[in-house]
Amino acid sequence: MDKRDRLERHLEVRDLDSIWFARPNAFAWLTGGSNVVDREGDAGVAAVGFDGEIRVLADTIEADRIETEELPDLEGVSVERFPWYESSLAEAIGDRTESERAAADIDVPGLEWVDPTELRQPLTERDRERYRELGRETATVLESVCRELEPGDTEREVVSALRVGLSARGIESPVALAGGSERAQRYRHYTPTEAELGDYALVSATAERGGLHASCTRAVAFDPPNWLADRHRAAARVETTALAATQEAATNGGTAGDVFDAIREAYAGVGHDGEWERHHQGGAAGFAGREWIATPDHGASVRSPMAYAWNPTVQGAKSEDTALVTDTEIEVLTETGEWPTLTVSAVDRSFELERPAVLGLEE
Repeated sequence: MDKRDRLERHLEVRDLDSIWFARPNAFAWLTGGSNVVDREGDAGVAAVGFDGEIRVLADTIEADRIETEELPDLEGVSVERFPWYESSLAEAIGDRTESERAAADIDVPGLEWVDPTELRQPLTERDRERYRELGRETATVLESVCRELEPGDTEREVVSALRVGLSARGIESPVALAGGSERAQRYRHYTPTEAELGDYALVSATAERGGLHASCTRAVAFDPPNWLADRHRAAARVETTALAATQEAATNGGTAGDVFDAIREAYAGVGHDGEWERHHQGGAAGFAGREWIATPDHGASVRSPMAYAWNPTVQGAKSEDTALVTDTEIEVLTETGEWPTLTVSAVDRSFELERPAVLGLEE
């Protein structure tokens, strides 16, 4: 089912005349472009609407640029304009829907609310093609930065290099983390400081382009603690178990809670019972860093083809990539083929996957 079909069905089910998206990830999902100027706002500078046809709405400051540069997947779609000094984007949407029953993903007086998360799942073929490019390029940049690391580098220097490398490819970095050996053991989100890396480092990114988000983590060892290899493998086994459980749930109509149960049991199986309580485990990815995050008894449907980014941690170690899961295949999107790997088995089933090794600790 393509995006127009999903929207038609949504209008029918909710008895709506039109539906409008102004939040950046929803705008990107439908248009393939960006409506972002100021990243501090919840809404962008343009909205895209659907009433059987796709309509884009922007003020007179942004309309020409949006039409020319930000509609790669909507060739020939016209942009409606409103004077920037007369109304806000929300008011302009309201003006165009006065006689309609409409919904929007931002607050528009008189309109119903819509959460586009369900509409964005599963991924279309075009989105999967774009995701492969984003995943490969994200991993290329992150791994390139990691190969150049030295113990005396500061966490902020690492993140700066990461952001520059991604930006050069037109990729935003809503999450960029670097943890040296001291802080990576103390915190699960190692936001960068002036601390030097020391004995080893974890580097993580969630990268975004065209609305799609790809997450991955790599570890680099200089003079690592003797437990790093074991904890890294344990985290990788939990991640592998999560991916296998995701595929099973997608095939059998399972839920996020079912996958979470497998993750929790996998932690116990690798000798780290309770580690799941110290950090979220990830979930579905796509037009958000996580479309949903799995929790106990979470009822979200697990779908395919869909991207998933699981990120289990064992104190001081982390395993994370973004993978496309279908009924027949698990395709890691954030890989280059250039990073050392280790073969990892799931904890609770016969399934193996190649996962990134710790650079400097190749087996």
